[in-house]
Amino acid sequence: MNVLKLPIRWKIIFLSFGIVLFSLLIGGIIITGKIVDMREDELGKRGMITARTVAQLPEVQKQIQKKNGMAVINPIVENIRVINNTDYIVVLNMDGIRYSHPVQSLVGTTSSGEDEGPAFADHTYLSKAKGELGIAVRAFMPIKNEKLEQVGVVIVGNILPGYLEILQGLKAQIALIMFLTLLFGLLGSWMLARHIKQQMFQLEPHQIVRMYEESTAAFHAMHEGVIAIDMNEKITIFNERAKEIFNVSGHLLGKPIRSVIRDTRLPEIIEYGKAVFNQEINVSGNIIMSNRIPIKVDKSVIGAVAIFQDRTEVAKMAEELTGVKAFVEALRIQNHEHLNKLHTIAGLIQLDKKNQALQYVFDITEQQESLTRLVTKKIRNDSIAGLLLSKVSRGKELKIEVNIDSQSHLQNLPPHLNEHDFVIILGNLIENSFYALNEIDTSPKKIDVSIEQDNDVCALLVEDNGPGIPEELLPYIFEKGITTKGEDGLGIGLYLVKDIVSKGKGEISLSTFPYGGTSFYITFPMK
Repeated sequence: MNVLKLPIRWKIIFLSFGIVLFSLLIGGIIITGKIVDMREDELGKRGMITARTVAQLPEVQKQIQKKNGMAVINPIVENIRVINNTDYIVVLNMDGIRYSHPVQSLVGTTSSGEDEGPAFADHTYLSKAKGELGIAVRAFMPIKNEKLEQVGVVIVGNILPGYLEILQGLKAQIALIMFLTLLFGLLGSWMLARHIKQQMFQLEPHQIVRMYEESTAAFHAMHEGVIAIDMNEKITIFNERAKEIFNVSGHLLGKPIRSVIRDTRLPEIIEYGKAVFNQEINVSGNIIMSNRIPIKVDKSVIGAVAIFQDRTEVAKMAEELTGVKAFVEALRIQNHEHLNKLHTIAGLIQLDKKNQALQYVFDITEQQESLTRLVTKKIRNDSIAGLLLSKVSRGKELKIEVNIDSQSHLQNLPPHLNEHDFVIILGNLIENSFYALNEIDTSPKKIDVSIEQDNDVCALLVEDNGPGIPEELLPYIFEKGITTKGEDGLGIGLYLVKDIVSKGKGEISLSTFPYGGTSFYITFPMK
């Protein structure tokens, strides 16, 4: 089995098992050492008491001064040794001759221990010495006669138990402790692993790594820009396409979003917890379509993600298509209008009214040329000029008079706006007027259009003599979905107009009266 792909539950259990065993080993060594120290202290105190008891025995004090006193001292001392459970008791005279010893053959011999010197100088002390039986704790006590003169030394020795001996004595307790520790350790590890698995949606670490690598690769392969932030407004995702769109570079993960891009509108998604779809923003002259969505876990917002699409090229194509569409519509209407005029001319000729036919030709030619000269000379944008010509022709078809103010002129577009925006504004406002006028029987039906511009302001005016906008709709007329066209309307036209006015930092003024017409007056700053 591949260790890296071992389930996380078993990894945690094995790790916890190893930690518990290591902790028990270290703890056992420390505790065993402490027990040895306590045992040493205990044996030392007990040995000192035993040595004092032997040194104060009158028989010992008297017989130690006799040459054959060992015959009396040794039995007495051996009884005391057995009673006090001491490993050995040695009584020495001032010449170092043993008067007692557990080994009978050593009685009467001379002792030569390296730690015995101070004891013959009337010192009481403890020492550790290594002998044949192991390391012993030795208590030294001087023997004094009635005149308080030192006549000998008592040595009481107790062999220190080894580590294995101590562990052997505690094997039952050690086994119980290990059993309980491992039991609760394994149980706790299993519960911890279960909790972690639940937090990771029952996925293993290698699966999460693979998903992260796949999602990261997918984000960077997307043609749309993707940016995500957490609750602290720190960047968690910033793919390569987003870097291209916003013209940034370098490692951006973990940086505050406001320090990288001043206004992505992402922090407000975290604050309000509501998604925003298909909102157009202008970044460094590029038209960016933005979708911003809160990231929620268990109904709590933990971040936000935004998907950006650069619509600059698409917008340019749309502008071209819009201009072409306007010209095509104008040609269609003019073609229909010219057919009617040709029929009129043909009828006059058939009636042998040649002079009237010629005058009719002069009149309509002058009228058309006058309008064309006005629009093409004063409006220096082909898409907008084509739109106005098509709307004039469309009005004739609907028996609605569309008047272009002769003082109108447009040299260049306001900042933040393009010809596509102007086409949307004029097209929607004029089409709304067409619809309103078609609903009434007023005569004449008129729409007046004016475009004026100076160094400071660009102003648009579209007004009609239609039925006006119902009073109850006025507060909501620019909201998405609100329409005066009933089931035929989408409620998107005036919403787009208002959005473009906001983008161009302009102002829009609406005046309407019941059966007195409607007027839209829009101004844009030119600086």
